[in-house]
Amino acid sequence: MLRNVLFAAVSPSYDVMRFVRALSKLEGVRLLGVFARTSKELRALCRDVAVVDDATSVRDLGDAVTLLQRRHGPVHRLVGINEVLMVQLAQVRARFDIPGTSVQAATLFREKAAMKDALRAAKLPVARHALLTTDTAARAFAEEVGFPLVLKPPAGVGAKSTYRVRNGRELLAALHGMDMRAQHPVLAEEMLRGTEHSFETITLRGVPQVFSFANYLPGCLEVLETPWIQWACVLPREVKNPAFDQAHAAGVAAIKALGLDDGMTHMEWFARTDGSIAIGEIAQRPPGPQLCQMTGLVHDVDIYRAWARSVVDGVLDAPWQRKYAAGTAYLRGTGHGRVTAIRGVREAQALLGEHLVEAKLPALGKPKNDSYEGDGYVVVRHESTAKVKALITAAIETIKIQYA
Repeated sequence: MLRNVLFAAVSPSYDVMRFVRALSKLEGVRLLGVFARTSKELRALCRDVAVVDDATSVRDLGDAVTLLQRRHGPVHRLVGINEVLMVQLAQVRARFDIPGTSVQAATLFREKAAMKDALRAAKLPVARHALLTTDTAARAFAEEVGFPLVLKPPAGVGAKSTYRVRNGRELLAALHGMDMRAQHPVLAEEMLRGTEHSFETITLRGVPQVFSFANYLPGCLEVLETPWIQWACVLPREVKNPAFDQAHAAGVAAIKALGLDDGMTHMEWFARTDGSIAIGEIAQRPPGPQLCQMTGLVHDVDIYRAWARSVVDGVLDAPWQRKYAAGTAYLRGTGHGRVTAIRGVREAQALLGEHLVEAKLPALGKPKNDSYEGDGYVVVRHESTAKVKALITAAIETIKIQYA
């Protein structure tokens, strides 16, 4: 008997489709979809698709489940990968009694202030924080913690709409620019100092079964604040060191404290200069596109199938062995405007050779992307971590983007 698995997303983006393809290949699954926008490939992979006005709306998602259950029978699993959808999916699962992450767990992972409260209650190292709604509260928090501070939306994604403030004047100006008020609080956090990393897991029945580490070169916020820096992310082959051991223990404890059952997690953390670590935040979803891809590359596994098996079947295909290092260089240039030229592509391709896994170049005429991920990327893999770093450096130094 076929199991009805419903995948929800706003649109069939390039990254979303990697997970849709994996779900479509699972045995005994009838894949259904709920999207605001569709594509020819999406409709070919899904047995049926419900098109909604707003794929982030609990009401629209619920109406789609009702429609698809009427056509195909009960939904076995309701899943997605986008952080902006996680709480809504949990709410719809609760309404229709569909197994999966609970509303409580999804909310703790999504709402950063509640997340940090729960982690601190579990005695885990996490940045001091406060939800600010008034200038008075902001001044008091700044006096307690000191500058610099980081400001962000309580349920933001990545480093979007995230700011570092260095004094009281910058603090109040940023809070007013973010429209701080009682109905629209702003999350203020202690600025964590040190090198930034991530910790990924596939977790089954609340216990991480496999895990991975990544190094951010440099941290995301520093890249956003420094226009000439091109961000890179490296997954080293070697994962035996004291900081990684601490992060592993903290990550496992964080997953337990927040109540995840099955799925992938992505935790960002800092290694401090004094040898300690601190958790930035953790999400109950696969990591961003190239980080997810690289997690599969270093272990030589189909990461998308591994995610699908974890959220649909509650199993892990096989033990993982870390066979490679991998890295991504995110391409961007200095200046503003639209992309007018891309130079050094052939030279970079010759330098990277067979170690080049995937590349996306900026489109001529496209407006510059202000994200730390830039306008394109280059993914490489090699048995040696040192070689991966050298390849990443070669890509960054060779490929040049111009704007006008």
